[in-house]
Order: sequence, then C-alpha cells, then structure tokens
Amino acid sequence: MNRNRLLLIGVIALALGTLVSYAVYQNLRSKATADTRPGVDVVVAADNLGVGDKIAINDVRLVRLPEDTVPADHFSRTSEVLGRGVVVRITKGDFLLPGKLADTNAGSGLSGLIPTGMRAVSVRVNEVVSVAGYVQPGTRVDVLVTGTSGGGEQQTTTVLENVLVLAAGDKLERDANGRAQTTPVITLAVSPDDAQKLTLASTEGRIQLALRNPTDTKQMDLNAVGTGTLYRRAAAPVTTSRPRTKRTSETPPPPTVYSVEVYRGDKRDETKFPEQPK
Repeated sequence: MNRNRLLLIGVIALALGTLVSYAVYQNLRSKATADTRPGVDVVVAADNLGVGDKIAINDVRLVRLPEDTVPADHFSRTSEVLGRGVVVRITKGDFLLPGKLADTNAGSGLSGLIPTGMRAVSVRVNEVVSVAGYVQPGTRVDVLVTGTSGGGEQQTTTVLENVLVLAAGDKLERDANGRAQTTPVITLAVSPDDAQKLTLASTEGRIQLALRNPTDTKQMDLNAVGTGTLYRRAAAPVTTSRPRTKRTSETPPPPTVYSVEVYRGDKRDETKFPEQPK
C-alpha cells in the first residue's frame, strides 16, 4: 500500500516538473523570437574615464544593441576613438559620443580640452582671487582688473565675461564632492583677442575672478568704477532767502503846494496850502 502511494506521488511530481519545464521553455522561446529588431555595434566605455585621459584599447569595448536604442551619433568601431582625449567624465558602460571626446589628432590632456578657435591662458591667483578655491574646471567666471587710470584715480573694470575655466593648477576636472581646490594658477579658455586683454590686465593691474552661475550667460557691459564712487559726499547746505523788493530809481514827485499872498498896508503875508488828495 505504501509502495503504491509513493509511486503515485513520484508520477505526479514528474508530470508537474515536465509541465513547468515546458512552460519556461515556451516563455524563453517567445522572448527570443519577439525581439526582431536589427542590432548594431556600439562602442561603450569598459571602465571609468576621467577628463584628459587618452583612450586606449582596454578602455573601450563593442556591444551589440537594437538600433533604435542607441544615439544617432554613436561610434561603431573602436578604431574611431582610440588615441582621442576625453573632455567630459565618462562612466563604465556609457556610450562614447563625439561631444565627449576631443577632436581627432587634438591630443589628450589640456590641449585636447581647448575649443577650436580659442586659447588657454593662465593667471596667478590666491584664495581671494579664486573665490576661496571654488573656481574649478568647468565653472565660468568674469575677470575684473583694478589699476590706475590716466587721471591717477584707482578704477576697477570688468574686462572679460562668462569665461570657461579649463584647469585649476594641474587638475582638469572639479572635485567630485564639490570641495574647494586651492591652487596658485587658474587656466582660462579665451579668444585670441581676449587673450591679449587678459595678459595686459594681469600685467598692469590686479586680477580678480567673479564666479558665475553656469546658467547665467547674460552680458552686462558694465562701466568702470572709480574711487570717487565709493565715498558719499556731503550735500551743500540749503539756504533760504527772503524775496527782495524791487527798487526803482524814480523818486515820487513832491506834493503840489498852493500859496496865497495877503497885503495889509505895506505888510505882505504868504500862506501855503498843500494839495488835498482826492
């Protein structure tokens, strides 16, 4: 009796196992046949890449993905990215795209980060000039210079606005935790014309950097500020004067007088009577 019961339980378990295995097989088969989208080869990062790194063969790999899931400007061959510099931090598994890499033959390091048509110019700074060390690679600043004008007055003016910071010292990317980086030199990306202004400003006066919000790109076009604008001058006292009466050079005519002569014998008397007002 127990033997027959055990045999029955074994048959039932075998049947259930077969049924479950068949269901799993059908499910996997349907998933494999459902995705009929054509695949394309895409170059992705095999490891984390920092700004300024030069891409080697071990830094990238090819993966095959559905065509509609990859960016249009992706790379399909590793030879297209080898030797190029990284301009934006790339994490493991990320697509390698043209905007994240320096131009072909531009090299790596600082030279690969300089935009086409721009120049890298370094200025000496301290904790005050570099805004307590928060002027870091990738941030944007205004450049102010303080010097003596032709009239001998101390003036401060903004010579450059919204300038990209390429490097702080020998660091090409900012601190990942946002901590300040104290460095004696800041390297800026400027046009050739602005490179001349920046060099002259650092020679003729004192440089000060003003950190900008990266979304604030408005050009202010400010006027220079002189020493006289810093001090409030006392206002001139206000005096009140009474209105003066108008004087005339004409004198009023004398009053008209009438005289009456009276003779008494040989004596003459004269009596005067002034004109009575009407």
